[in-house]
Amino acid sequence: MKGKGIAPARPDTFQILTGLIGGIAGIGAASLLTQLAGVPLLMAPFGATCVLLFAAPQAPLAQPRNVIGGHVVATAVGLAIITAFGSGMWQMAVGVGIAIALMQILRVVHPPAGANPLVVLTAGVHDWGFLVTPVFAGSVILVVIALFINNIGRAKEWPHYWV
Repeated sequence: MKGKGIAPARPDTFQILTGLIGGIAGIGAASLLTQLAGVPLLMAPFGATCVLLFAAPQAPLAQPRNVIGGHVVATAVGLAIITAFGSGMWQMAVGVGIAIALMQILRVVHPPAGANPLVVLTAGVHDWGFLVTPVFAGSVILVVIALFINNIGRAKEWPHYWV
């Protein structure tokens, strides 16, 4: 029977605090800038992005290229689908599938971004400006916060790569 291994060890206290502070700082900064600038910089998938950025920053899926590129590519797919075919069950399914394939082809796989076509299609977003705010700007804000948070203490070097 497969799956006889044991679960990974609990992260140390420093890593748990990094996740806590990173999540608060990332979403808090995007929320504050949303209020100050009067433009939306948040969407639900950014919460899942914070999990990767601050709880698993060493993962390839948590690198800046993946975070920013994955969110932009997946959202563009959702916008293209809704523009060409409207919103519906099959459009959502095809949108997620195409987003996954394009993220793989472009080497920007970021699991939270897989939800972006659903965000676009369920909310009925038709504005291509959505790619700029909240998607691109919000992604960049989270990466900038991660640059600070993920390089605190113990000779850390994040990110592992940019391009």
